[in-house]
Amino acid sequence: MVKYRFIFILVTIVLCCAACRFMGVTVTYNMTGGSLNPEIKTFSVDYFPNKAPLVMPTLSTTFTDKLTEYIRQKTGLTQLTDNDGDIRFEGQITEYSQRPIDITSDEVASSNRLTIGIRVKYTNTVDDKFDFSSTFSNYADYSTDVDFNSVEESLIEEILDKIIDDIYNKAIVNW
Repeated sequence: MVKYRFIFILVTIVLCCAACRFMGVTVTYNMTGGSLNPEIKTFSVDYFPNKAPLVMPTLSTTFTDKLTEYIRQKTGLTQLTDNDGDIRFEGQITEYSQRPIDITSDEVASSNRLTIGIRVKYTNTVDDKFDFSSTFSNYADYSTDVDFNSVEESLIEEILDKIIDDIYNKAIVNW
């Protein structure tokens, strides 16, 4: 009995798909999102100053360089250094903070969280409907057993990679 039920369901699905195809109904999925207008040839990334209450001295340079390199590699656009690109990224670092998490029963933290927040203004001079001003934030957790100074650089790299991917997806992929 189960065998016949399975065959009936399978035949029904096949017939429905065939009927949709016969009637000209097609469904397509595109997981790549949008793409850049072919008129866009250049990009620029302004220096992102660190305006967070707690300042990590090299964070501005690290972020600006990583974002620039990411856009260059992913898009193949030509970089302009005078903030005059067809697409433009500017903004500032607004958060660099640590806080305890995973508080145990004896009120001691077993982990800490490093959070970075960056405000980005994106301008598309070819089609301004894609312009935005948003804050992107992400974090990484680390054990309280570890010396923060020994993991700080790798945590920053991990967090910036996530933030830059989010910025790219919103600006270029239009997700």
